[in-house]
Amino acid sequence: MHVVALGRRDAPEVAPGAGVTFVMPVLNERAYLERAVETVLAQEFDGPGELILALGPSTDGTTELAHELAARDPRVVLVDNPAADIPVGLNLAIRAGRYPTIVRVDAHSELEPGYTADAIATLARTRAANVGGVMRADGRAPFQRAVARAYNSPVGLGGGAYHGGTQEGEAESAYLGVFRRAVLDEVGMFDESIRRGEDWELNYRIRRAGYRVWFDPALSVTYWPRESWQRLARQFRATGRWRGELVRRFGRGNSVRFFAPPLLLLTIALSVVVAVLQATGLLAGGWAVAASVVYLPVAAYVVLIVAWALLRGGSGWRDKLWTAAVLPTMHLSWGAGFLAGVAAGAHDTVDTSRLGDRNTPLP
Repeated sequence: MHVVALGRRDAPEVAPGAGVTFVMPVLNERAYLERAVETVLAQEFDGPGELILALGPSTDGTTELAHELAARDPRVVLVDNPAADIPVGLNLAIRAGRYPTIVRVDAHSELEPGYTADAIATLARTRAANVGGVMRADGRAPFQRAVARAYNSPVGLGGGAYHGGTQEGEAESAYLGVFRRAVLDEVGMFDESIRRGEDWELNYRIRRAGYRVWFDPALSVTYWPRESWQRLARQFRATGRWRGELVRRFGRGNSVRFFAPPLLLLTIALSVVVAVLQATGLLAGGWAVAASVVYLPVAAYVVLIVAWALLRGGSGWRDKLWTAAVLPTMHLSWGAGFLAGVAAGAHDTVDTSRLGDRNTPLP
């Protein structure tokens, strides 16, 4: 894990037992919300705690469930997020909170026991401004399990530290994150003009301000990925488009690995063009032979996907086939979104994968 250090400022210290505010944006999460809230409320640490749910306009009964959870436990506080945007909801929840340590949580995730206490200890030990751990994706059905395997593998998401890193140290970004509120106030909290990739952009500003973002592999969060092919494709297309927007804004501040999916997509497109020209005779002779080199990276990619699906794609053929389908879906959807974002910006692109498939209700 190599990160260029932009400064060496220590984050402000916080007195032991000063309290923790958990913040969670919520939209159409009825199938996951209760368990996510339970794992937050079960966290043990010194001092008081509260969980602020920023409620988007859900259509699956999530809002009603959130009110039930708040009625059961006074630590659960509700704020409205009519815009439904994640960074807006996070900022609303942070502003509503009372305590100097902020723990970001996701309604599609579950905190491991001891997560908060360990993260607070790491903040104090490293004097970092933000600490994150490992995203351990999991699935309940064959498709979701295949997506989880892709998340947990370097082939799926490019080997970012929080997808399976084992070495503690400074990081480019952090999954979810446990923050010092004073630093969030200093750098301006989440940028509400960024609808995806808002965590990377915030951590970029934190590092630019001279603070450390820290990865601790001892911290673990279970994440439940999208449950259908359509939602997965929509999620990755939107995420890729916003990454393209961030490249437009910040250029070299982005990791080189973000450029692999769009390069793959462009290579596939070029190979199709070459194949058509060869088939029609417009490209022949020595030029046709030379142009055939474009097939090599495509063939290597196909071999990689097939080999990964066979060797690491689960125990049954159904799991292996889903793995072989999921990996290129993630890569090509993300790459297409990225190219559109670089070319034209993200504008008002939103992740519609939480809104359900067409004509299909959420579970």
